[in-house]
Amino acid sequence: MARVISNSGNYFHKWVDLGDVSMTASQWSLYMIEYADGRLYTGITTDVDRRVDEHQHDRTKGAKALRGKGPLRVVFQQSMADRSQASKAESMIKKLPKSAKKKLVAAGKFDLRALV
Repeated sequence: MARVISNSGNYFHKWVDLGDVSMTASQWSLYMIEYADGRLYTGITTDVDRRVDEHQHDRTKGAKALRGKGPLRVVFQQSMADRSQASKAESMIKKLPKSAKKKLVAAGKFDLRALV
């Protein structure tokens, strides 16, 4: 039987005890979306599919930068250990030039050692 240790706001941030199995109730992901014109947007979320849908269809929850930019395509997605790690990776990627972001997309993986 699962026992929630703690929750805060809209997501669980502590561990859930499932006997021998421990996991976080919300897994953070880093993602990159490509605009129709080739530009890249980087973000973090606990649910990439939901967030992309918000970007495309919800004017109140989607990022302003993506509104009216045509079809959006997820070109990169990677699970992160927690929100802190996801935020640090997002910040680093947003500072990269487009050419480096394209290489990251092609590689399919962000080197987490860069966060240390």
